[in-house]
Amino acid sequence: MKKNILNELGKRIVFFDGGMGTLLQERGLEAGELPENWNLKHPDIIRELHRDYLNAGADIILANTFGANELKFPDNLEEIVTKGVQNAKKAVEETGKDGYVALDVGPTGKLLKPLGTLDFEDAVSIFARTIKAGAAAGADLILIETMSDTYELKAAMLAAKENSDLPVMATVIFGENGKMLTGATPEAVTALLEGLGADAFGMNCGLGPKQMKPIFERLAKSASIPLIINPNAGLPRSENGKTVFDVDPAEFAENMKIFAEEGAWLMGGCCGTTPAHIKALVEACKDAMPKPLTDKNLTLVSSYSHAVELGKMPMLIGERINPTGKSKFKQALRDRNMEYILEMGVKQSDAGAQILDVNVGLPEINEPELMKETVYQLQSILDAPLQIDTTNMEAMEQALRIYNGKPMINSVNGKQEIMKQVFPLAKKYGGVVVGLALDEDGIPDTVEGRLAIAEKIYKTGESYGIARKDIVIDALTMTMSTDSNSANVTLETVRRIKAQGGRTVLGVSNISFGLPQREIITSAFFTMAMQAGLSAGIVNPNSQAMMQAYDTFRVLGGYDAQCMSYVEKYSAMKVVSTTVKAGEAADKSEKQAPGSTSGGMDLKTCIIKGLKEPAYKVTKKMLEEKEPLEIINTELVPALDIVGKGFEKGTMFLPQLLMSAEAAKAGFAAVKEFMEAKGSDQQKKGTVVIATVKGDIHDIGKNIVKVLLENYGYDVIDLGKDVPPETVAEKVVETHAPLLGLSALMTTTVVNMEETIRQVRKAAPWCKIVVGGAVLTKEYADMIGADYYGKDAMQTVYYAESLLNNGGAK
Repeated sequence: MKKNILNELGKRIVFFDGGMGTLLQERGLEAGELPENWNLKHPDIIRELHRDYLNAGADIILANTFGANELKFPDNLEEIVTKGVQNAKKAVEETGKDGYVALDVGPTGKLLKPLGTLDFEDAVSIFARTIKAGAAAGADLILIETMSDTYELKAAMLAAKENSDLPVMATVIFGENGKMLTGATPEAVTALLEGLGADAFGMNCGLGPKQMKPIFERLAKSASIPLIINPNAGLPRSENGKTVFDVDPAEFAENMKIFAEEGAWLMGGCCGTTPAHIKALVEACKDAMPKPLTDKNLTLVSSYSHAVELGKMPMLIGERINPTGKSKFKQALRDRNMEYILEMGVKQSDAGAQILDVNVGLPEINEPELMKETVYQLQSILDAPLQIDTTNMEAMEQALRIYNGKPMINSVNGKQEIMKQVFPLAKKYGGVVVGLALDEDGIPDTVEGRLAIAEKIYKTGESYGIARKDIVIDALTMTMSTDSNSANVTLETVRRIKAQGGRTVLGVSNISFGLPQREIITSAFFTMAMQAGLSAGIVNPNSQAMMQAYDTFRVLGGYDAQCMSYVEKYSAMKVVSTTVKAGEAADKSEKQAPGSTSGGMDLKTCIIKGLKEPAYKVTKKMLEEKEPLEIINTELVPALDIVGKGFEKGTMFLPQLLMSAEAAKAGFAAVKEFMEAKGSDQQKKGTVVIATVKGDIHDIGKNIVKVLLENYGYDVIDLGKDVPPETVAEKVVETHAPLLGLSALMTTTVVNMEETIRQVRKAAPWCKIVVGGAVLTKEYADMIGADYYGKDAMQTVYYAESLLNNGGAK
């Protein structure tokens, strides 16, 4: 029988190995040479390193396959992966240790669409090819590691689950701000990976043990599955042309002991760690017993950036992306008017909805296609989690597959045929399932009847592997105009489920159907439901009456500390009558103002929200009355500055930054078309050459910088990835560029960055050089001779602005 690492977990601390790249450099790996080629060229050295880690006490060794994907090895990927796994297995045999071999799966080096160029399903296919080869070669488990984007992480997880039956673990990179590159918090990663069925997860790379401690504490508070911690040996620096790290084995082991006490079940090292580090770690922690796992009982839904917890403070689910009773929305669906749909999402999010319901079901449209497109577009511009609301199973699966996070799924009910369809999808893709308290016999008119159906849903969900915490019961809101006791039954059902530890949701507005002045009834019922323990209400967040009910409940329920949110929102607000016809306020807000979208958004708002097509259309309108330069200086660039400052403060995230840049690009395109038609052109601020250094194919950071610089008016010459130093120097001389940007992700390629800087200094002494990448620090940048360290894309833009746009270098 094949041994299973999962049988070892919880009995003792399980140890991973450490770094590979820096050790191979010591044995002759040339700067920029692909380490995976050594599986074929120098298998003896690879096996030696594996043996060293096994003899140091590692239980799990990673096959030398971190960068083994078809983008790097299109012709011999299977050979590279097979040999990598075989080398590791041979090392286990040679030591006689009871070790496990993990197929090491690293990132592709590309951002997925819409932020980048790689399609989601193409990413799944790329990972699948590697995973099939590794599983066939005899790997004992899969470790997906060093992920900086939850969307790519999900693609890798699906590939692993769909193409092998091996245990799957994952680790991601967090910055010191506690977020991944694309903005995900520890809680968002927890929700995603637990939903997708990871066997263990945690963090690696980027930081040393000390820097990881506060982030790990957040993981430990939210996770209910085993946790992994694989830090770097501190922070990197350059020493005699080599990359070295500042934490020695003894200090590393001492710093790691705390993680065993705080709940880590698997521990090892990443960049800069050696067999000596792992030996010291094993010695320090070998007698530590893993902290028992506890189910944190958190009901989490998530987007790419953050998680929303259901069960404490009541949450708002925006109801407006739904055709029921909305003629304008129905027409938008028929016309595939995505601009209207997206603006509907933006308005609800801005109004305070924490989750957005997405329902695009009309008989005459292709619902699977439109649902997939709507979810894809909404999650591209908004960071609110979504509720996938459909009775079409094909539409549900397509949306769940491409969703970037852990969504709500609306819905199942007590009918076995429905649960049989929905629960397997929820198990595969992860999600919090809404369970309607009805079955084959209809909707019970008693509390006990609805509770019995809820219990049936819970038990059936458990048989599919769906925990009770991931099922939210809809106690069902029936109209008061036909049954004067309906509200009492619903509210008591909510109370009883709350008392039993469950979570509830209600479509609140149904209560007032058929009655005049509906918002009076609806807002009062909403308050009563929240008092009864409602976890989430599906409401119109653009309704003043509903938001007043919600905001006052948060104050009176003690959810708004010192009433700060209430004071901020209402201190300067003139309260107006809420007794308007249902939908009247929304219809008024959709009237078009001059120089705005059909939903009333101006150009600056379109850019901040990342709405590309509206930005283009509004710019075209504005050009009928304003000069191009005025639009650029008063609308386009100020909007980019607002987003850039939000990114710097941590209130906006990389996807928002990039989508705003794309919207600005659309606006600039309209300006360019106008100026070309008039026989003029936009003046560029200056030339910037950018490149990813020799040996490194990871161009995410470089591509982000390119998009932003172009939007700020710079002429960017992108030399691509894996660029030799002499090519960079020649292009800088040829263009007399005043600024050069260099990027590197891998520790093994940073030496090529240093060599590139040396050659550019010699050939083009006038050129300033900015560097960036996950393995760099300001101190490291100073050591290799750079003029500036761009810790993120906006820092590089600000440096260019100070240098080229304010009387600096020319």
